[in-house]
Amino acid sequence: MKRINAIPLILLSLVFTGCNHVEEPYTKKTYPVKGKITVDGKAPGSPIQINCVNKGEVDTEHPTLSRGSSDNDGVFELSTYTTGDGLPPGEYALTFVWKKFDLVNRGYSGPDKLKKRYDSPQKSKIEFSVKEGDEVDLGVIELTTK
Repeated sequence: MKRINAIPLILLSLVFTGCNHVEEPYTKKTYPVKGKITVDGKAPGSPIQINCVNKGEVDTEHPTLSRGSSDNDGVFELSTYTTGDGLPPGEYALTFVWKKFDLVNRGYSGPDKLKKRYDSPQKSKIEFSVKEGDEVDLGVIELTTK
């Protein structure tokens, strides 16, 4: 029966894991934010892009970018770091853009079907707060093309 000396293997694994150590990025605690979008009283039928604009003081040292997109039925969850993780505490406004998804370029292109009515934080009527421990349900957000 052969006996394998485990000490060299353990030391070797420690060396390799030590070399690959990556410091975790700075992340803020996030809280779920969800809702549903209708367009002219109906489900949109294709995704609508949603951007979250922080209306408070911006963290210039560790800024975040929060966004999301609806599904074809208009249901959405907003994300900051991972899908559906929510937003850090703060005051927000939402903007909406509804373009066609281009499979070739794997991106959205063409004119905004909402005619740029909701693409600016200054025009946004959808404002809300996220507080520590909150789970925010924005309910139904009614957009129009007319």
